[in-house]
Amino acid sequence: KPEVPESLTITVLKVTGETNTDDLSPAPDAWSRPDIPLHALAMLKNKRDGITPEEDGKRGPIAFIEALRAKGNLVAYVGDVVGTGSSRKSATNSVLWFTGEDIPFVPNKRFGGVCLGSKIAPIFYNTMEDAGALPIELDVSQMNMGDVVELRPYDGKALKNGEVIAEFKVKSDVLFDEVRAGGRIPLIIGRGLTAKAREALGLAPSTLFRLPVAPVDTKKGYSLAQKMVGKACGLPTGQGVRPGTYCEPKMTSVGSQDTTGPMTRDELKDLACLGFSADLVMQSFCHTAAYPKPVDVKMHHELPEFISTRGGVSLRPGDGVIHSWLNRLLTPDTVGTGGDSHTRFPIGISFPAGSGLVAFAAATGVMPLDMPESVLVRFKGKMQPGITLRDLVNAIPLYAIKAGLLTVAKQGKKNIFSGRILEIEGLPDLKVEQAFELSDASAERSAAGCTVHLNKEPIAEYLTSNITLMKNMIANGYEDARTLQRR
Repeated sequence: KPEVPESLTITVLKVTGETNTDDLSPAPDAWSRPDIPLHALAMLKNKRDGITPEEDGKRGPIAFIEALRAKGNLVAYVGDVVGTGSSRKSATNSVLWFTGEDIPFVPNKRFGGVCLGSKIAPIFYNTMEDAGALPIELDVSQMNMGDVVELRPYDGKALKNGEVIAEFKVKSDVLFDEVRAGGRIPLIIGRGLTAKAREALGLAPSTLFRLPVAPVDTKKGYSLAQKMVGKACGLPTGQGVRPGTYCEPKMTSVGSQDTTGPMTRDELKDLACLGFSADLVMQSFCHTAAYPKPVDVKMHHELPEFISTRGGVSLRPGDGVIHSWLNRLLTPDTVGTGGDSHTRFPIGISFPAGSGLVAFAAATGVMPLDMPESVLVRFKGKMQPGITLRDLVNAIPLYAIKAGLLTVAKQGKKNIFSGRILEIEGLPDLKVEQAFELSDASAERSAAGCTVHLNKEPIAEYLTSNITLMKNMIANGYEDARTLQRR
């Protein structure tokens, strides 16, 4: 495949303010997510500043976007803040259906495209990477709807009418290889296959690929999250992974829920996965159990067998929410992921992801990760009478706002937590269920992950209870019984 060109001419599809994944892939249309062209019709279906849908609440501005495409340039999705909220890959699928290119011999799916934002949410950014898109963070204030802009990805410049309107730096040069390969996942698989083939043939390692640059070792200690990821990467006890390091930690627990599960199933088929390499993969049916559409009823019958025959654990419709179950199946100090942005382990650490990356983690047992920076949140003293757990949750953004590290206004948004790991200390005696309230809320901060430093006693009590639950699940015929027994 050709290299990413030195210069790209793009037509701007500008959506002002914050675009969350529900704007791009509305929850009421979840039933159509596996059918990408059909689901894409709901993108931006609700009227907003500068966007007029063809049928408010039903169909987005499809003809308008097609008119932008008819100009002959790549259409780039441009916004102030892009992709916050849920981790659903369908948001990326919809954007790429209008801005990407056809995948040879694969119908109803596209890859590539360009996405520009003053801030791009971390999970959305990763999902764009997986799909072979070029996501770039830069100042978009001088880009307006319909503008023709020249993008110079290697020079880090955006030009309008020959004048530089913004400068940027891509997060890593590896991004250019990802775009060239058609996505991060094909690149990882291809790079691994090349290395194994060259090793078998007695050849030197390939110099064809751009390799991630390791950050400078500061010789300082490691945080809790850095040690957990280090352990999952096979490093000695006490060693960790520095922020900015590319690594592939072992995924011990992987969660999938039902509004993204059918997409994860399609991605697993693309990967030709016949058995999971991750130690535990769990599928829930919590979003569609109450009011299932006919397509959901069909999925309730078919998806459990698909998961359990590959060694996964499938819950039953009506069992409850993915997080309360997955948390009960966790092992301490391990790393995992899930296809729901609130997959935030109270013990260990998780990095929620879109369906493509969840499928990759389940199939291969590892997940690509550019180790994020950490933000330490330290509570001091003891909880006073009348102070609730919810007060502690709300204190985190409150004090960030007071310190000028978090702003509420849409323009010039500041968010110290975005794309970073929240590491919470000072509440060691919380029950694990209480710790989840804190870790769960990190999703609302657009954080990449969260750890809560707990004492051994609440964790031991929790694990003892969880063992009883798993024995009960096996007795009640939950599959795959071997996976539960192993855990």
